Amino acid sequence: MKELKDLIQYRKYHPTLGWGDHEGGFFVVQSPLQKSQNMAVVASIGGGWDHVSVSLGNRCPTWREMDYIKRLFFKPDEVVIQIHPEEKNHINLCEFCLHLWRPQKQEIPLPPEWMVA
Repeated sequence: MKELKDLIQYRKYHPTLGWGDHEGGFFVVQSPLQKSQNMAVVASIGGGWDHVSVSLGNRCPTWREMDYIKRLFFKPDEVVIQIHPEEKNHINLCEFCLHLWRPQKQEIPLPPEWMVA
């Protein structure tokens, strides 16, 4: 994950999280699709994972919006994933929120390039 201090222009005070620090915080990023719509972003680094959650008030983020956040918060050579856990482990605390994850100490296996193009 990129240094969160480098994203200072997006960092905002959050009533629960405060200002955050180098390991996490709350950010507000303008949607690349609708300039009048902001995306609420919570980023954290810890427990062996980099994690970014993205939410909007009235809908889930689109693929393009998630890709925009991925490029903003992660380095170009980092692979991140969205996880769809088995149903018994699925927890939905926010209907319009999606997450990006990256393990810090191992690479994410990928299918052959021709399958993902």
